[in-house]
Amino acid sequence: MSARDYDLEPFWMPFTANRQFKAAPRIVVAAKDMHYTAEDGRKILDSSAGLWCVNAGHCREPIVRAIKQQAETLDFAPSFQMGHPGPFRLAQSIAQLAPADLDYVFFANSGSEAVDSALKIALAYHRARGEGQRTRLIGRERAYHGVGFGGMSVGGMTLNRKVFGAMLPGVDHLPHTHNLEQMAFSRGQPEWGAHLADELERIVALHDASNVAAVIVEPVQGSTGVIVPPKGYLEKLRAICDRHGIVLIFDEVITGFGRLGKAFAANYFGVIPDLISFAKGVTSATVPMGGVIARKHIYDAFMTGPEGIELFHGYTYSGHPLACAAGEATLALYHNEGLFENARTLSAHFEDGAHSLKGFPNVVDVRNLGLMAAIELAPRPGKPGARGYEALVRCFEAGIMIRTTGDILACSPPLIVSKSQVDEIFSKIGNVLKAIA
Repeated sequence: MSARDYDLEPFWMPFTANRQFKAAPRIVVAAKDMHYTAEDGRKILDSSAGLWCVNAGHCREPIVRAIKQQAETLDFAPSFQMGHPGPFRLAQSIAQLAPADLDYVFFANSGSEAVDSALKIALAYHRARGEGQRTRLIGRERAYHGVGFGGMSVGGMTLNRKVFGAMLPGVDHLPHTHNLEQMAFSRGQPEWGAHLADELERIVALHDASNVAAVIVEPVQGSTGVIVPPKGYLEKLRAICDRHGIVLIFDEVITGFGRLGKAFAANYFGVIPDLISFAKGVTSATVPMGGVIARKHIYDAFMTGPEGIELFHGYTYSGHPLACAAGEATLALYHNEGLFENARTLSAHFEDGAHSLKGFPNVVDVRNLGLMAAIELAPRPGKPGARGYEALVRCFEAGIMIRTTGDILACSPPLIVSKSQVDEIFSKIGNVLKAIA
């Protein structure tokens, strides 16, 4: 390993066991296309698109060029009472990719901000319609909606919540849809589990529909380990929300921009929410950006109200010029190289590769959809997460980057991935699984 010109100690690393990591750090210093370069010069195949976000591949020249040109032209423009062309152009392009009637875009700077923005839009929408008593929010167990207090409140991953107090009031949670006994080794959407959506009717009845503002779900739960919705489940949620006048929010921070071979999971499933939160793939992670896409009736509720600021909400960096330039170049790259189509074409081979690991040591489940897959391992007695962490370390040593959530290994490669690279991903994971106890 090369001599460092920096000290590891001062940086408090996010979502990382600092002491464990700093005792044996994994440092990357460069990236290109499908690979990172480690500090010792080794090439590391990126099977996780960074953090589910580098959908167009690393350091792509058209995106880098667009950011550079924008930085030389307009570095920042206020988005309060002023504007610049970038967010208007980018919003139009995003709306063209989204399902019909999702035509209006509000920009933020991350998935966490996008989720909090969507929740605020839902609450303000009901107030604009004269139903300001609708303040209850419904999330789902094992959900990850970022680390803002709104996102943590509707989220359902215990470790994200347990040390931060009571969260927002008036929040309830649907049960998650993961059931190993009924679903293990499903290919694509499980046949069992649509009835779990009926729990929404019970929760709505408990609080009364007149008090419920919104339901938020990830179409495919990502950070908790690729939980794929059962057939008919999302359709049932949509019908229940329609029946009771509840806003349905899809958190597509992970599934947006090609992960399932379509622009959004809403396109893939044919289920149209009222709001979509997005981030990550919109700029292929080159510049932080997030946002919310709203249906016309949501937007119109604000525009037909009293004169003044229709939505009293925003961020200093909403629609930042560099982020907009990166977003426009990224969406153009998706189109010009047919990357959504590549994901769709490779999804069957990716599925076969993932399920080839069935029967390997300690593998209790494999599940997948599009270019998302999870390999769930049995935990070591009394040491949950230890086997998954060892797999992560050994994979990095073998030249492949994966994601782990406890004992779940996740893969979600950039959409530029090739068939041979898919084979390499699952071959190397398989070799690691054979080597760990």
